[in-house]
Parts: sequence; C-alpha cells; structure tokens
Amino acid sequence: MALLDPSPEPSSPKHGFRTTALIIASAMFMEQLDSTVLATALPTMARNFQVSPLHMSAALTSYMLGLALFIPASGYFADRFGARRIFRLAIIVFTLGSILCGQSRSLGFLVAARLFQGMGGAMMVPVGRLVLLRTVARRDMVSAMAWLTVPALIGPVLGPPLGGFIVTYLSWRWIFFLNVPIGILGIYLATVFIEDVREPDPGQFDLRGFLLSSVSLSGLMYGLEMASRGGGESRRVTGLILGVGLLAGLGYVWHARRFLHPILDFGLMRTPTFGISVISGSLTRITGGALPFLLPMMMQIGFGYSAARSGLITFTTAMGSFLMKTVTTPILRRFGFRDTLVWNALIASACLAVCAAFRPGWPVLAINGVLFVAGFFQSLQFTALNTIAYADIVPERMSSATSFYATFQQLMLSMGICVSSTALAASMALSGHPVPHLGDFSVAFLVVTGISILAAPVCARMNPAAGAAMSGHQARR
Repeated sequence: MALLDPSPEPSSPKHGFRTTALIIASAMFMEQLDSTVLATALPTMARNFQVSPLHMSAALTSYMLGLALFIPASGYFADRFGARRIFRLAIIVFTLGSILCGQSRSLGFLVAARLFQGMGGAMMVPVGRLVLLRTVARRDMVSAMAWLTVPALIGPVLGPPLGGFIVTYLSWRWIFFLNVPIGILGIYLATVFIEDVREPDPGQFDLRGFLLSSVSLSGLMYGLEMASRGGGESRRVTGLILGVGLLAGLGYVWHARRFLHPILDFGLMRTPTFGISVISGSLTRITGGALPFLLPMMMQIGFGYSAARSGLITFTTAMGSFLMKTVTTPILRRFGFRDTLVWNALIASACLAVCAAFRPGWPVLAINGVLFVAGFFQSLQFTALNTIAYADIVPERMSSATSFYATFQQLMLSMGICVSSTALAASMALSGHPVPHLGDFSVAFLVVTGISILAAPVCARMNPAAGAAMSGHQARR
C-alpha cells in the first residue's frame, strides 16, 4: 500500500537528476570522509592533547550527538525555509565547524567544534535526500540512488589510508582543513543546481518536543560518554546527567502522546516492518559505531602499527562494503528480506567475534580477509534494513519516518562508541592495566558481538513476504 502514492508524480529536475544526486553525494562524501579519517587519527590526537585515548571517544560522540539532536528538525526546516537554503546553510555550518576543529588546542574545544560541525551534518544529508525524493520521478529513482550511493561510498574507502597518511606525514589538523575546498564548491553547486522545493504548509513546529528530546538525547549520550571513560569523573555527576536525560525522555513520551505531530513519532513503531527495522538496526549499528573506534586503536596501541599502516588495513572493511552494493539486489531477490537479515546478522556477528582474536602474529592477508568479509556483510545488513524500513509507510508519514529512523541511526552509532569504550575501560580496570592491552580489546569486541547477534531473533519476527514488491522475492507458501 505504501507504493500506491496518490500524489502527483514529480518531474525530473531541470538540471537532470544525475546532477542533483551527485551534488548531494558530494556532501555525503565530505561527511563520510571526515568521520573515517578522524577515527584513524584518534591515538595521535590523544598524544597531542595529552589525554587518554579512551577520552578521545568524545570527539566522535559529540559529532554524532549533534546529528541526533538536529536531524529530527531537518525536514520541518526544509519545508519552512526551502530545501536549497537549508542545504546550503548546512554546508556552511559544516565547513566552519571543520575550520574550528582544525584550530583546536584542547580536547574540550575539539568536542565543542565537533558538536557545531554535527549541526551542519544533521541538516546536510537528510535535506539532500529529501530533495531527491521530491524532485526525481519514480522511474528515475533507482538510478538516482545509485548515483547518490556510489560517490558517497568513496569517503569510507579513502578515509582510513588518507587519515593514516596525513597523521604520519603531515598534521592531523589537515583532516579538517580538507573539507574547506569541498565545502566551498558544494555551496556554489547547491546555489546553481539544487531546486528550492518546500511544502506550502509545514504545520506547527513541535518546539516543546524538540527541547525535551534534545535534553534527553544530550543527557543520555553525554552521561554514557562520561561513564565510558573509566574513571576521572564523579559518579554522582554522571548519574545526575543520566537522570536528567531519562526524565526528559519520559517527559517527551508523555508529550508525544498528546501532540498531533510530534517531532519524533513513536506511533510509527506500530508498523511491523518499520518497528523491527528500528530495533534490529539499533542493535546492529552499535557494532557499526564500535568497529571504526576499536580497530584503529587496537592496531596502533596493541600492535604498535603506525597510523598509515593501520589505515591501510582498516581500508579493507570499506572495500567489502563497496563490493556489497553490486550484489544486494540479487541476494534480496533470492532470499527475501527476512531470511537475508536473520542469517546475515549471524554471519556479520561471527566476523566481529573473529576480530577479538587478532594478534600481531596473524598474517596481514588473513586480517584483511576477515575485515573484507565483515565489511561486506555489515553493509548488506545496513542496506537491507534501510530499505525495508519504509516498505509499509504511507506517503504522508514518510518525512516523519525518515527523521525518526535517521535520529535513532545516529544515536546507536554513538552508543556503539560508548559501549565499546566502557567495555574497554572495564577490562582495563579489572586487569589493572593503565593502557589498553590486546586482551582488553578482545573483551570489547566480544561485548559488542553479543549485542549485535541479538538482531537475528528480532528480524526472525518479520513476515517472510515483507518487502516483496521491492526485492522481487517470492516467498514459499
């Protein structure tokens, strides 16, 4: 029923849907490149700031927090002020945030700059996708998404080796300065080619819900990030921050049940495919946030590798993700969404468990092989979940569903960093290690493996015929 949209068919953009898709993909490329390059540089930045590598998780979680806080409002702002204006403003904020990050002289300044940068990222990618959905005809949508996806995948592929090269031979500050010329070009292209689409009546903005959800998300994420550092912070302060976040969350739930169009509509969870995708995707994305945080640190601290060498190794995970895009359609057509998600969750979790056994004596080819396979199956899981989530959402609720899903997507990625950092710190404390040992990294990998494997029984609750119109799979009677 979700595919029978009675609304008028959008015409192709006047400059061509490929041009629009590539401009939006360039913004995604900049965002993905920034995140993957930074993950490789964290141990070096920790030495520069004279802090524990565990504390550097704040540089990742603060950015993801900025995304989670402002993604829910992105759709409303695009409808209220115009998609082109908001998309262009988002690139400006992201670029200015990058400059501030490159000027950081302390971890606190970097965390604040990353939060500001996250505000731009929160508006940039969702609004860009909204432009595609509202301007590209259905007959061109598959092609447009292909043009959008492939360039965006180049960022994670280039990120690890580029980050290793910059940290080893230049300064980590160039990680952020690289965004400046890309951002300037993006501002110009958005001004010339992006259409200024908007809804004539966006309705009333849920200000109270926005404030409550912001306090809740920031309190919970910052409290968990403080707890994950493994000491040095007052437990009373950490508990107070978590308590405020929890109370604000309960207040939001009470508010959302009484507001006609809440900024995060939990009523969407009653749609089976969407609800299962959110729950299963949350469990899976904890792994997605943990892997790029743990792996470069393990290679540099545990193995003694340089940032450049660790970047070349972690590069293979992105290559597996890139290859997956070419075979997703035939896999889903053959096995359907439910069976693919169930078995793929088990395989992806098994690959993550193997990472816990990595040691310096392993052949590099074997490590690369495991990471390549892990990247393949993890990316397949994300792609299938992102697709099936909207299979049964009616058109008039698509914007709310996109904001809701994207918020929890970023929240769980940030949660993955907190969970893995907490497990790492707990293992260090129990073992009496002042710095992480290889065994401590193994514990952290196994903890997130135990969480990700829970996605399989959740996906098993899905109807075997779910998403058949998208995949072309014919479920057996």
